[in-house]
Amino acid sequence: MLLAIDTSAGTAVAAVAGNGRVLAERSTADTRRHAEVIGPFLAEVLAGADAEAAGGNADPLTGVVTGIGPGPFTGLRVGIAAARAVAIARGVPLLPVPSHDAVALDLIEGGVAAGRFCVVTDARRREVAVTEYAASLPVPSVVRSARLEPRLGFAPDEGVVLYEVTEIPATALAHVAAARLAAGATFPDPQPLYLRAPDVTMPTGPKRVTS
Repeated sequence: MLLAIDTSAGTAVAAVAGNGRVLAERSTADTRRHAEVIGPFLAEVLAGADAEAAGGNADPLTGVVTGIGPGPFTGLRVGIAAARAVAIARGVPLLPVPSHDAVALDLIEGGVAAGRFCVVTDARRREVAVTEYAASLPVPSVVRSARLEPRLGFAPDEGVVLYEVTEIPATALAHVAAARLAAGATFPDPQPLYLRAPDVTMPTGPKRVTS
């Protein structure tokens, strides 16, 4: 069983069995209440998943999947921190997955996307985060890494279709991780994909004090 958490857009939490069956899930598209909802979502999903495991309907938790973005700093760190905490508490591996991979796999498995296409999410400040893919299974193949583009006037390369989404499906995030595990593929470092430098920077020296 895998627990998947993503806060790169809204907040999504899901527990998925080894056969792909969704045991429990909660989500909201709200991009401003990650810290408020992540705790209740985790409690509800883990309670449902643990009940399934106790009843013999699913295996115990074997890993925690965390979406690493791209996404805004404040929201993204909430999900990654929560995933780390659950992984440590349960003594299972942390499995980082780029959030756009979940959308790409969902589009491919649903027969929506083919050839080369882009997954696009809101990066705030009139910008979008873009990742270009080639439709292939079992794991989406990244053609071009995530990048920032101005929302106004942004257009894809010729023949590349844009899919702009407001939510990252946690169930698909778990499916990406399961596909990577089955294929023996490596996982990226658990470092968030911010794409933009933080607004707050460390001071370079003492401030001048005047009386």
